[in-house]
Amino acid sequence: MTEISASMVKELREKSGAAMMDCKKALVEAEGAFDKAYELLRQKGAASAGKKSNRATSEGLVVGQISEGGKVAALVEVNCETDFVARNEQFAELGKQLSDIAAKNKPASVEALLQSQLNGKSVQEVITETIAKTGENIQVQRVQVFTLGSAHGTAGLYIHTLGGKMGAIIELSTDKAVANADQLTTLARELAMHVVSAKPAYLTREEVPSEMIENEKRIELGKADLVDKKPEMREKIVAGRVDKILAERCLTEQPFVKDPSTTIGKLLAAKGKEWGVELKPVRFALFILGEGLGEAKDEE
Repeated sequence: MTEISASMVKELREKSGAAMMDCKKALVEAEGAFDKAYELLRQKGAASAGKKSNRATSEGLVVGQISEGGKVAALVEVNCETDFVARNEQFAELGKQLSDIAAKNKPASVEALLQSQLNGKSVQEVITETIAKTGENIQVQRVQVFTLGSAHGTAGLYIHTLGGKMGAIIELSTDKAVANADQLTTLARELAMHVVSAKPAYLTREEVPSEMIENEKRIELGKADLVDKKPEMREKIVAGRVDKILAERCLTEQPFVKDPSTTIGKLLAAKGKEWGVELKPVRFALFILGEGLGEAKDEE
């Protein structure tokens, strides 16, 4: 077997623009023959795909999947360059496959998802082939998987119907089984829909960082309309304003989008009482197309 050196892989990568792993595989297949390896990369579309990897991906889809009887929920953001490709059936099918694999394999990171197997190939290889077919850069930006810890709880999923630009998953726990499981499933989906609509930042007030609260206080104290107020009055007004801000950002305190007369917390308490269970929200995830791009850049 021909020994493939790091310098050979590096040289092929520089010429083709393909991923290091793809270059090494091509060299192994070509038994070290550089030109043949480059030809193999071109045949597989890996060379052109690598050259597209630095092009902006601001369009795409948020996709999701619920599996194992509501015990696993997955959410994935996959991006492309144009809305034209985002609406393409092939791209939509890729998104579905990614959410299916995420729900099945429960990857802890995008890297783990890309290394997962799909029809005898890695997910990264499948994406590379799709890049070659669509002519656009395609990137998986984010993945989130919830595996429920409660034996009787369930997960909810909602993908916004207008273009799949937003999606959310939520986990609910109960201390015992709900007599009508369909009711719990419906509630979980409605709460995921609420998350997409109301976009909470935190689950409960207890989760809000103290730094965030102090920052909001400073902002409110510095507003011009409070300059002439007495210190004790100013503090009271600021406390009220910050309280309102927290209520707007915490899921359990937000008015339910389907019935603004009640909050999410009160809704869960009422449903729990009606069903004879202790019903609690455990966590949620909200993906809005494009926000993952900023997160990925920050991580780099």
